[in-house]
Amino acid sequence: MNVKRSARRTFSSLSNPNYRKYFFGQTTSLVGTWMQMTAQSWLVFTLTHSATKIGLVVALQTLPVLLLGPYGGVVADRVDKRKLMIVLQAAMGLQAAILAALSLTHVVNYLDVCILAVVLGLNNAFENPSRQSFILEMVGAKDLRNAVSLNSTMNNVARAIGPAVAGIIIASFGEGWCFAVNALSFVAVVASLLFMDLATLSPSVPAARSKGQLREGLRYVASTPKLLYPLIMMALVGMLTYEFQVTLPIVAGHVFHGSSEVYGIVTGSMGAGAVIGGLWTASKGKTGTRALVRAALLFGLFVTFAALSPKLWVELIALALVGFASVSFLSMANSTLQMETEPQMRGRVMALWAVAFMGSTPIGGPLIGWITSLAGARVGLGVGAAACFVAALIGWLRIRHYRARESHAKLMVIDQSTMIEQVTKG
Repeated sequence: MNVKRSARRTFSSLSNPNYRKYFFGQTTSLVGTWMQMTAQSWLVFTLTHSATKIGLVVALQTLPVLLLGPYGGVVADRVDKRKLMIVLQAAMGLQAAILAALSLTHVVNYLDVCILAVVLGLNNAFENPSRQSFILEMVGAKDLRNAVSLNSTMNNVARAIGPAVAGIIIASFGEGWCFAVNALSFVAVVASLLFMDLATLSPSVPAARSKGQLREGLRYVASTPKLLYPLIMMALVGMLTYEFQVTLPIVAGHVFHGSSEVYGIVTGSMGAGAVIGGLWTASKGKTGTRALVRAALLFGLFVTFAALSPKLWVELIALALVGFASVSFLSMANSTLQMETEPQMRGRVMALWAVAFMGSTPIGGPLIGWITSLAGARVGLGVGAAACFVAALIGWLRIRHYRARESHAKLMVIDQSTMIEQVTKG
């Protein structure tokens, strides 16, 4: 009975038919996406043998999110999110198809990969805020945290499967077929969006067009500490810790002298741990700054373990733990922001979340790539671990400041009560 109750709690949001369609459609698409990400990093590695250039491609893919992500949030608050997602998901499939054609015809070069990375980034700048804020419209506030955690689990199931399959396909047929499979996978998520029951959705009222909406969103976050500090923590960790696309190819190829199969196993091990972490968070995860501090500390400890692992089998264990902690931190940050945000601001706030998570990569990707090229992948991972510890410190200082203010306010109330009592007696 307890097992059944726990399972119902873990997967409660899947009882919603619309979300269930979306969940399985998006899972199919994300397997293809992780295949493409794995193949793209390995393609750049084989073309250039440079961690810095891998980092540059990752940066180009996320630079539009940094520059245009906040405006993407304004657009998300103004339009029908579902319709926008249909168009943008289809465009992402087209981008993958072009990369597949170039690769399969053996004419692809580093510049092609860079240009297509920018195209994908432009798409993500507008698709990500809509996708993040659309979850609430499907499931409602009651199942929001569960759905966000299952989304992270879905992403990491794909992370476990995609790279492993990509490693086999790359070794057997070449990178181009990974891109082709990804192009086809977008059919599933577009179909799930097209065939939703619109009567059961709870869309937010679109914001009317007006001047200053972007500034309004920034002021709103700046004046709301429950949103501001999680975003700062996410930006720091997103910039320096989540650069695994840059570090893991070098870990596999240089530290452990492996091939594409080893790279697939290394990435798949991290994804497997993330699946467990996502399910745990969906069932028992919490929200708020205090929970984020604990998650950041755990994340930092496990990344340190990965940076110091002497053998491949130890590294696989360490990366599984990294995956567990990474998805816990990510899910808690996402849920905290959505739960604390007013509905009419959700698109803009989640756009800033995308900027913090992905948009910080144009800075962090090349920086971690340069550090990795200069000092090795272990040092690159170590910098990511340090970022987690600093983020935890920032969150802890916020909690300490809040407690100090709360204590001061209580003392003021006590003093005022004492003064009133003395005046009354006098």
